[in-house]
Amino acid sequence: MKYLDPKADLTFKKVFGEHQDLVISFLNALLPFENEEEEIKSVEYLSPELVPLNPLKKDSIVDVRCKDGLGRQFIVEMQMMWTPEYKQRVLFNASKAYVSQLGKSRHYELLQPVYSLNLVNDVFCDGDEYYHDYRIVEVAETKEVIEGLRFIFIELPKFTPKSYGDKRMQVLWLRYLTEIDEDTREVPKELLDNPEIGKALEEVEESAFTEEELLGYDHFWDMLGASRLLMIGSIRRGLKEGMEKGMEKGMEKGLKEGLEKGMKEGMEKGMEKGMEKGLEKGLEKGRAEGMREMIARMRERGQSVSRISELTGIPENEVDDMIRNQER
Repeated sequence: MKYLDPKADLTFKKVFGEHQDLVISFLNALLPFENEEEEIKSVEYLSPELVPLNPLKKDSIVDVRCKDGLGRQFIVEMQMMWTPEYKQRVLFNASKAYVSQLGKSRHYELLQPVYSLNLVNDVFCDGDEYYHDYRIVEVAETKEVIEGLRFIFIELPKFTPKSYGDKRMQVLWLRYLTEIDEDTREVPKELLDNPEIGKALEEVEESAFTEEELLGYDHFWDMLGASRLLMIGSIRRGLKEGMEKGMEKGMEKGLKEGLEKGMKEGMEKGMEKGMEKGLEKGLEKGRAEGMREMIARMRERGQSVSRISELTGIPENEVDDMIRNQER
């Protein structure tokens, strides 16, 4: 049996955007519910497109969006590459879902919570913890929480199954996302024996997809790989250039100080400071160049401005500016 990677855009939306029982199990396993009464019993799928009330404002599209019988909304996103802007995008989408609940005649007490669950196939925090739970909290004294928005980020590369304990389904679902891909030939028995995971495995069998869908699946990975290579290459070039300029500037400063305090001491301090500054500038310039090259490549492949914004996390107006500058 050959499988497709469930983290890809096509497969992730098929598994969790078309099967209510699977997204219920997934959310109950990964969201920080404290007891069975909080768990989701049923869901209704909502449009993944979050359209603003003002047509001149920015709209956005998420991977999966649904609500339960209590009116709570759940947004699920699979993010393959981390960008510094991603947290702002998550906040933007969850806030839009929250405020869209009320019309002019409805009261604030009718607002229901919005949970944003974000699976990130990248590392963005120091330390070994893979599960991050964000809430609006009073910091200094009471630690009181303002309910309404809750954000969960999971760093998939950090996940390692240690002990099942009371989080058995969480471990199984995360193993499904991290262990199943095109190289899988034998699925672990613990995954096959679970009804929900077993059904999710059937949904990503290669034989379940059309030729057109498989071409789209391959295109997704081609685009992702090209984006990673462009970004890495640009960062390296920027680092090298920044280090060379920084070292040159640092040596000049060191020579000047050396006339006053001694040539040896001045050169050492100047080179150290210059390398530090060069590294910082190189990283910044490399990332900017990488983003510009990545956007140019995506436009060559026919991607729309809104789709580029969705994949990269860069606001549409900034994507427009970059494209216009490249076309001049």
